[in-house]
Amino acid sequence: MRQFSAASVALALVASLPGHSMAQTTNGKIESAEQNKILPDWLKISGEARVRYESLDGQFRAGGRGGDQALAFRTLILAEAQFDPVTFGIELQDSRKELNDPGSTLSASLVNPLDVLQAYASFDLSGTGLATALKQDKARLKLGRQTLDIGGRRILERADMANVLLNFTGAYWQSSNARGDAWNVVAVVPVGRLPQDRSSLEKNEMQADREEWSRLLLGVHYRRANLLGDLLPETSGELFVFRLKEHDMARTNTPNRDYFQPGFRLFRPPQKSQWDFELDTSWRTGTRRASAAPTDTIDLKVRAFAVHAHIGYTFDAPWEPRVGIDWDFASGDRNPNDLNFDQAERLFGGRRTDLGNTGIHGPLTPANINAPGGRIELKPNARTDMRLAFKVAHLDEARDAWVVARVQDRTGQSGTFIGTTIDGRARYWLQPNQLRLEVGASALIPGRFARTAPNASRQGTTHYGYMAITRMF
Repeated sequence: MRQFSAASVALALVASLPGHSMAQTTNGKIESAEQNKILPDWLKISGEARVRYESLDGQFRAGGRGGDQALAFRTLILAEAQFDPVTFGIELQDSRKELNDPGSTLSASLVNPLDVLQAYASFDLSGTGLATALKQDKARLKLGRQTLDIGGRRILERADMANVLLNFTGAYWQSSNARGDAWNVVAVVPVGRLPQDRSSLEKNEMQADREEWSRLLLGVHYRRANLLGDLLPETSGELFVFRLKEHDMARTNTPNRDYFQPGFRLFRPPQKSQWDFELDTSWRTGTRRASAAPTDTIDLKVRAFAVHAHIGYTFDAPWEPRVGIDWDFASGDRNPNDLNFDQAERLFGGRRTDLGNTGIHGPLTPANINAPGGRIELKPNARTDMRLAFKVAHLDEARDAWVVARVQDRTGQSGTFIGTTIDGRARYWLQPNQLRLEVGASALIPGRFARTAPNASRQGTTHYGYMAITRMF
């Protein structure tokens, strides 16, 4: 009872933070009118404070028993100083988790006490020779520590539901023209999140994050707007290629991934009285080790494939209902004992949009899955949006793992059916653009594999729910 009371107090505290009259800026950020009167014109400060209570019953992870809960806090504060043509920015992130017990889900994706999320210099290169050569009207080069959010966000995403955001250090070129064509080019290293050990995570111990200089990510992403012209208006196409090269260093052990990943995306966004669709797919080749252990020196040949596809229709009716069907596939490792690695592991991309609520839940990830499904989305008014989705999830390969749960049957005799997931979310602006309430619920009804695999938890149906309040300033 005291734990639920603590959650209620925390939610109320965020809701009671003082609000401001808000003004929309040219770059799409919300800023305080009062703040703009106090601060000099060249300085902008914005951010958010979020508290989220989560509860889970019927743990699906290997070795799990009973339930779990979390009281997650995330605070972001961004300060930008603009001295044309350069903008300097620094963003702080403070992410903490309370109500832990010995069986709680806990990792550096949930806990990262006060640290520097971004620290960059962004140069406006619009009108320069390179921008003109690429036929781009606007161009920026950002150098330093930063977050990345590109294309369909399945390879690089600044995830909204995550309690800890991923960040990188390096160079990022971003440019676009009036039609909507755009280039994104990255040369970065991931920032390693600390702490990592459970004892430090339980205490919300502060440790400075460190760049993982032994891991290099390169990428080129191009979007062509209105690709099909009048044949299918408002359809855009994207081509991209990414390269990840990593090796062990004194502080960082890796599986020595050496990946080359090309792909494409074709999409038409939802609009009233029309069909929308998306096809986002990529291939991965290269090598990696079976583990990050320094003693593991055998290179495995990588051949992996992933695809997301959906089609939907938005009705011109009250609540603007959109209905859709979708499919997510990510290859699995056919034979875990050979010298090939066929699993399409998730690295830096998001999964919540396609595969449901995450947090201490999130049973599905784009690795060794074959999951058709569907959804309905509603917008009752300008303040409210809702969605309800389901997935019928199978393993792609019966001998490979159910990755999030760490459940595996190397004989393949437990079949492939993970189960059926049902996932819902509703958001409401208590104060437009300032204070938002969000609630969600999910269920995982276990299939044969989740019930019978050798190390399955056998806890029956998993129920999950959360409530969050976010104050933006």
